[in-house]
Parts: sequence; structure tokens; C-alpha cells
Amino acid sequence: MREGVCGFLATCAHNLDVIVPSLEMGRGTAKRWRGFLTHQGSVSRARILRRALTPPEARLWVHLRRRALDGLKFRRQHPAGIYVLDFYCAEAMLAVEVDGESHEGRGEHDARRTRWLATQGIAVIRVSAEQVRVDLGDVLDFIADRARDRIRG
Repeated sequence: MREGVCGFLATCAHNLDVIVPSLEMGRGTAKRWRGFLTHQGSVSRARILRRALTPPEARLWVHLRRRALDGLKFRRQHPAGIYVLDFYCAEAMLAVEVDGESHEGRGEHDARRTRWLATQGIAVIRVSAEQVRVDLGDVLDFIADRARDRIRG
């Protein structure tokens, strides 16, 4: 992990160990969904979570939806494997996670999830709910910069 602008954490898809097993077609309830091998439970959970965004997620979504941020398409509560990403830009293969009260004490889970996403080529940006509340402009600039960097290669 490396610190980005404004103290946001960004992770890259290299040099990370995998401890989450990959999903396989034909085993369990894994199905291919929007490019990911995904458990049906993740898809169902994502649909529920889309209707229950936290206030910081809802505030960020207003600025990410409908290609409002540099023409980038973001999906909210997007299933990927056994996980659900707060926001995901497929073009940049970039996930944006808003960490708030519900994420307290979940460090190991978040680390495992980030390692698995890295094996799929997805970088993760973590921002705190407080940063979204206080510095939304800086958060949006950082997301746009990281997405552009990943698209350019």
C-alpha cells in the first residue's frame, strides 16, 4: 500500500500474497456476472446494499453516477467474487471503498479482500467517511487522478 494525495490509501495489484481461494465454475453457486466469477449471494447482497447506502456513500455517489466524474462510469455496490465493492470503475479496474463506522475492526477482512482484488487486477482506494464529509472535492480529484493513471497504464 502507498499513501496518495490527501493521505488516502491506494493499493496496487502487484506484490501481494493471495490467501483467498479463487472461485471455480461448477462449484458452489459461482456464476460469471459482469466479468467476475461471483457467488449469487454477493449479487443479492449488492442489490440490497444499493438501497441502503450510508450518507457518505450517497454523497459520493451523486458525484460518481452518470459519468459525472471525468466521463468515467462507476457502479455502486458492485459484486466481485464473494465481495461487494462500494464503487467500481471497470475501465480503470479501480474500486473505491468508503470506510466508516461499519468498517471498524475489519482490518484483516479488508486486507484479505484487497489482496484478492489485486489478483483480479483491481486497485483499491480507501477513503474515510469523514474525508467524504469534509473534503469531497479532494476525494473526487484523487479518485479521478488514480483512475486516469490506471487507464493510461
